[in-house]
Amino acid sequence: MQASETHLYKAFRQMLVDNLRAKGITDKRVLEAIRQIPRHAFMDDRYIRFAYKDDAFPIAAGQTISQPYTVAFQTQLLDIQKEDKVLEIGTGSGYQCAVLLKITSSVFSIERQKILFESASKRLEELGYSPHLRYGDGHEGWPEEAPFDKILITAAAHEIPPRLLEQLNIGGKLVMPVGGAYTQKMTLIEKISDSESIFSEHGGFVFVPLLKGKI
Repeated sequence: MQASETHLYKAFRQMLVDNLRAKGITDKRVLEAIRQIPRHAFMDDRYIRFAYKDDAFPIAAGQTISQPYTVAFQTQLLDIQKEDKVLEIGTGSGYQCAVLLKITSSVFSIERQKILFESASKRLEELGYSPHLRYGDGHEGWPEEAPFDKILITAAAHEIPPRLLEQLNIGGKLVMPVGGAYTQKMTLIEKISDSESIFSEHGGFVFVPLLKGKI
């Protein structure tokens, strides 16, 4: 079942895009993805009326659908190209996955929460998106599909999981919030060789923690 779409929703998305542009999002592909994707289709019914506010909102399993600015910022930082093979850790609602799929068709996404994996899989299929989804431990990545050109981690940890860095192509980029429970630095890792990477920090954010295992 396709999500209901109205001219009002389209107008709200255009206002959201204008807001993100004013906040410094310049990648036209990212802005166009957010302009097209019905974020309300990824929201809990209680919060649909707020779907195009630039805020995070609760979803199932104690998680959140990220603030649109955060989604746009992380995606822009990765500088995804059309031919890139992308790994996302933390499917969540599926909204970030949909944004990635507007830029490249090769998206692999892992979710550790069974309830979120099942709901995101159903929602993305209904909306016509075709990512490769896995219910599993994000710390382990997806080794049989590695290497990846870009890796996006949508949860925070004190350090980059080594298995994920191993699965990044040389010349590839990984984006992840790194830090403690209450604030993290958005970190970009550019892999120069198997033994060398360049790390840079890009502002403070707050994410849920990256946990091991699956439930």
